[in-house]
Amino acid sequence: MANYSEQPHRRYNPLTEEWVLCSPQRTQRPWQGQVETSAPENLPAYDPQCYLCPGNARAGGANNPSYSSTFVFSNDFAALTLEMNSWEVNEDGLIVAHAETGTCRVICFSPRHDLSIPQMERSAIRHVVDAWAEETESLASHNSIGYVQVFENKGAMMGCS
Repeated sequence: MANYSEQPHRRYNPLTEEWVLCSPQRTQRPWQGQVETSAPENLPAYDPQCYLCPGNARAGGANNPSYSSTFVFSNDFAALTLEMNSWEVNEDGLIVAHAETGTCRVICFSPRHDLSIPQMERSAIRHVVDAWAEETESLASHNSIGYVQVFENKGAMMGCS
């Protein structure tokens, strides 16, 4: 039997009659013990402690290149993986689950830690939109990927490691 407490999967909720995505391996992400307060109004252009800034080490250990525009990479602690696991669980209808594959990509909009889309130049925003389109097209070409979700996860309080 598969260990669904450690692998990404879809699980059926018999109360709502819907499938939900479960990613229990995400609990292995690093946590630095921070307690969040309101975000500072004046962020630095570069933060040596930020996992996403150019040249810094990411949470998973890889080093970011010294990027000067939009930067795209695979999430170090993704909710889904492209590993082809094939398993199903049905515990008398109480727990019904099966393996799910996919990937999670990260797009750093700018090398500047202090900028988000409203503060960026139009040409830089164009790079972001082009990256969204390229990633969507690339991901949609995988047979094992049936849906592409683009969203912005902004700041530590929103779940950024």
